[in-house]
This record gives sequence, structure tokens and C-alpha cells, in this order.
Amino acid sequence: MSVARAIRKVFLAVEQAEGAGARVRRSVGTPQLRNFSPFLMLDHFSVKPGAGFPDHPHRGQETITYLLEGAVDHEDFAGNKGTIGPGDLQFMTAGRGIMHAEMPAQNTDGSANVGLQLWVDLPARLKMCEPRYRDLRADEIPSVDVDDNKVHVKVISGQSHGIDSVKDLAYTPVWILDVTVQPGGKVAQPLPAGWNAFAYVLEGQALFGEAGNQTAVEQFNNVVFEPAGDVVYAEVDAGAEKSARFVLIAGTPLDQKVVQYGPFVLNSQEEVYQAFMDYQTQTNGFERAKGWESEIGKSMVH
Repeated sequence: MSVARAIRKVFLAVEQAEGAGARVRRSVGTPQLRNFSPFLMLDHFSVKPGAGFPDHPHRGQETITYLLEGAVDHEDFAGNKGTIGPGDLQFMTAGRGIMHAEMPAQNTDGSANVGLQLWVDLPARLKMCEPRYRDLRADEIPSVDVDDNKVHVKVISGQSHGIDSVKDLAYTPVWILDVTVQPGGKVAQPLPAGWNAFAYVLEGQALFGEAGNQTAVEQFNNVVFEPAGDVVYAEVDAGAEKSARFVLIAGTPLDQKVVQYGPFVLNSQEEVYQAFMDYQTQTNGFERAKGWESEIGKSMVH
């Protein structure tokens, strides 16, 4: 018998300012949801032309950017650069140090570039690894339809209904599923035992939990599941006016202390001080920051 994962809490991700003129709805990494290893932060961002995330450093974490609308350019001090479009993802491992810029496309109609950015902690033994990038294009992501095609699951990483994403894109094992449920549709999604998991509702209203014990969750809300149990149930009321779309994300908890200061995520206060020193003195991974400026970030310099 499958045991449903109980819901620990549901809360709204409130919109706030971030970066240079960007708007984000942050759910993971707020007072509502901290210390949810391996997850450090989840931002649902909306960045209009003229705003963005100019040159900034990172150490000790991985960032996963999933673009929903528009395009985002990235560029770093190692000469890596590229663009992701709708449905594409970028996995960036900061490791011992990276400095980069992430800038939205200047859409001629003035529309915003919308997506999710998830920060995942790195195991202590990999904190000082070499930085790396992997891009995952929309057409590389397998998908599966279930419940008479009323449920569509994009298997970005992990497994769903016999479909395996095949790719290991992050050092810390993480599953990411993009699920769309039409009115009257229902889905039962198994998750690895003991992994921390949450769902973030992008559109519509979804009912989470087993029949008779369901919680209705609205757009922009985060649903945090208890670690016990092996399956998440979700459905959309048959009388609903529109489909619901949510991302279901799960990851293996890391048994380590998290000491975070802005873009540096390490295991002790001393390591954070060291990261500041290394960044300021351009050593121990930040050598290439010396004199570096991104081309794409210059549009923000007034």
C-alpha cells in the first residue's frame, strides 16, 4: 500500500524586490521555510526589460534556473555564456567560486521574463569543486501523459510513471517535475523515501492529499510535505474553470550545517569569512574576478 505524504504547511510566496528592478516571489529561504535541506531558496521571478541580476559572485551552492516565459542571458568570468528560452533550464554549480551575470531579454513588447530559480546546497566535500554549467533544452525533456491525458508531467529530473529523465544534472540528487492537471484529472506521484519535498503552484488551484483529506492550494502557494510516506496525490476539481500547474521538487537532505551570507553558502562562520576574503583578494577560486566585467551586465550601468 502506498502511504500518502502528509502536508506540513501551505503558505503564500509574497512578492518582493530583488536584484536590480526584478520582482520575485520567494518561498524557500524565508522565515516560512528555512533549513529544508538540500534546498536553500526558491524564487519565482519576473524580470522586465531594464532590470536584472548584474555581476555577482557565488560559492558553495548550485543554482537551477527554469525559464517559463521570455529569455535570459548568462555570462561568467570563465568565458561561459549563453541564453535559455521558454522551457529551458540551466544548472550552475558555483563550487569554489564563480562570478556571473544573469540578464533578461529585452522583449520588444515590454513583457517580463518569468521563471523559477532554485538554490540547492552542495555536500561539504564538494563545496570547493570546480564550477560548471549544464544547459537542458526544452526539447530534451521527456514527458508522460496519464489519467486519460488529463495529466501531463515534464520529467526534468527524476522519474514519473515509467519515464526517467536519464540525466543527472546536479551534484546533489534532486527531482524536478512540472505537472499540469486538467479539471477532473488526478495523479499519484511516488517520491524517494526520506527526501524533503514541496510543490509550488504556478497556475490554477490544485487539491493535494488523498480523497477525504485534501487541501486546496492556490496559485503562488508552496506546499511542504512531511518526509514520511512515499507518494504525493494531487488533482483538480472536475468543476474547475482551468487547469492547475505546479512544480513538484524533492531532494536528498544533507546532514550538515548551513551558514549562508548572501551568495555564499558554507558550513561554518569561518568558511563564510574566508569566502569574503577570497572574493575581496581575488584568490582561492576568485582569481578570474580581477578586472572582469560582463558584457551583458553593462546595460545596467547608468
